[in-house]
Amino acid sequence: MAAVNSSLWQRIIQQVVVQGGNIIRPWFTQLEPISLDHGLLEIEVPGRAEQEYCRQHAVRLFTEAAQAATGRLVGVCFLTAAQRSEEGPSQTFPAPAPAGANGFSSPVSEDYTFDAFVTGPCNRLAQAACVAISESPGKTYNPLFIHGSVGLGKTHLLHATCHKVRQDRPEASISYLSCETFVNYFIEAVEHGQLHEFRYRYRQADMLVIDDIHFLSGHEQTQEEFFHTFNTLYQAQKQIILSSDRGPGEIVDLEERLVSRFNWGLVARIDKPCYETRVAIVRKKARMRNIDLPEDVVCFIAGAIDSNTRELEGAIAKVAMLAKVTDHPLDLALAEEALGAEPSRQQREITIEDILDAVMRRFNVRLSDLQSKKRSRSIAFPRQICMYLARNLTRHSLEEIGGYFGGRDHTTVLHANRTIGRLLDRDKQLQATLDLVRQDIQFKK
Repeated sequence: MAAVNSSLWQRIIQQVVVQGGNIIRPWFTQLEPISLDHGLLEIEVPGRAEQEYCRQHAVRLFTEAAQAATGRLVGVCFLTAAQRSEEGPSQTFPAPAPAGANGFSSPVSEDYTFDAFVTGPCNRLAQAACVAISESPGKTYNPLFIHGSVGLGKTHLLHATCHKVRQDRPEASISYLSCETFVNYFIEAVEHGQLHEFRYRYRQADMLVIDDIHFLSGHEQTQEEFFHTFNTLYQAQKQIILSSDRGPGEIVDLEERLVSRFNWGLVARIDKPCYETRVAIVRKKARMRNIDLPEDVVCFIAGAIDSNTRELEGAIAKVAMLAKVTDHPLDLALAEEALGAEPSRQQREITIEDILDAVMRRFNVRLSDLQSKKRSRSIAFPRQICMYLARNLTRHSLEEIGGYFGGRDHTTVLHANRTIGRLLDRDKQLQATLDLVRQDIQFKK
C-alpha cells in the first residue's frame, strides 16, 4: 500500500478548491489520504454520513482532481476510520442505515440547531415560527410552510425544530423525510401491498416534517394520499411542517385543495441574506468549525458571495482547506486565491438560453432543430434533455419552457422530465454526460 505524499495531496486539494463550487463542505478539511495504489486513491472521511455525501456528490470531483495531479487514470473511494482498520475496501459502499427509533426517516444533522442558526431580516419570521412550534407543536402555526431558494436555511430550521421537540418531548413520534422519499415509499407500499403500514407510519406521527414538498408536482396518486394524511394529522392537532423552493400557489401541477391547505397556517418566506447577516453567518460557521478567520477575511467572503448560506459555508471550507494543505497563514491573500472570481460566476442565474447553448455544443444540434417539430431521436433526445435541465435548473413554468421549444404544451415538458429522470436512474453514461453539460452551463463565461 503506497502512501500519498503531502505534495501530491496538496495538488489534489488545490484542484478540488478550484473546481469544487457548491460541492465543498466545511468538513472537507478533515479528509485525509490513506493510499494511492494500483490506480486507486483511498480517502478517509469523518463518518458514514460524510461518506455517503462523498459517494453521491464528490467522486467525480476528486477523481478529476487526482487524475489532473498525477497525470494518470485514477479511481477514488472513501472509507471511514472503522472500515479502514477493520472492514477494508470491500465494505466501502454500505447500505443506507434504516430509520432509527426516534422516527426520523432521513438523517437529521446534529449541527442544525437553533443556536447554530443566524437570524436576520431575511429569515426572522420563519425562525420565530419554528421556535414557537418547537415549544408547543400542533397549537400554533399549523401547518407551517417555509419557502425560499436553495441554501437559505430551510432544512436547517426543519432539523432544528425536530431537535428541540425531541429534546423537550422524548416520547414524541417525529417523522422527518424529504418529499422524494415520501413518494418513493408510497410507490413501494403500493407495489408490495403495504398501504396500511405506510398510512399508519405517517398518520400516527405527532409531527410530520417534509422537505421539498414541491416534489409532489405531477404525482397525482401520491397527492391524493398526502391529502388524506394531511387531513388526518390536522384534525388530530398534530404538527405539520413543509418546505419548498417556491410558495404554495407557485407549485406546478399541485391540486388546488392541497394549495388551499398549505395556506391554512403560516406561509413564511426566506430571502437572500443581507451583507450584515452574511458577516454574522461567516463568523458563526467559522467559529463552529474552530477556524480562526481574521476580520478582513470574514468581510471578504461575505462581500464576495451574496447568494446563500450554503455557498458561504463552502467558501469557508475552501479557504481553510487551502491554508491546511499549503501550510500558509489564513489571510486575505489566501482567501482571494481560494475564491478568485469563481463566486461571481456561480451567482449568475441560469437561463434557458444557457442550457440551449450547452446542449447544442455537446450534442452537435442546431437551435432550429430543437425548436422544430422533428421527432428523430437525434433531435428529440437532446430536446428532452433541454427540457429536463430547464425544469430542474430554472424557475420557469412548464408552459414557459414549452414555449422555447416550438410552443409545446406543459404535458410534453412533464413527459420529457420524467423520461430523462428514469433514464438517469439506470444509465451511468447519461449521468456523466449531464454532469458535463451542467458544468458547461455553470461555468459559462
